[in-house]
Amino acid sequence: MNDFPTDFQTVAKSGNQLNPISSYALMQNFVWGRLLVDDSLLDDTTSMGFAAKRLKIPPVPQSGTYVLGAISGVLQWIATEECP
Repeated sequence: MNDFPTDFQTVAKSGNQLNPISSYALMQNFVWGRLLVDDSLLDDTTSMGFAAKRLKIPPVPQSGTYVLGAISGVLQWIATEECP
């Protein structure tokens, strides 16, 4: 179904109470799913009352074809041609 280290849906549906979901497997999935990014690209924020990080991405242009890139160390949307 997915490529997470542990597929918890499969574990839960197995009904095997002798083999419960482990805290290790849960943390392994959290670490696997975490985006690793330079701290300069993150803002501190909150989500549902918890401390969180927000990725600093410039607003997406409303029309046209763009790629996200960096020019002189500044993250920005760069206009490009549409591919057929």
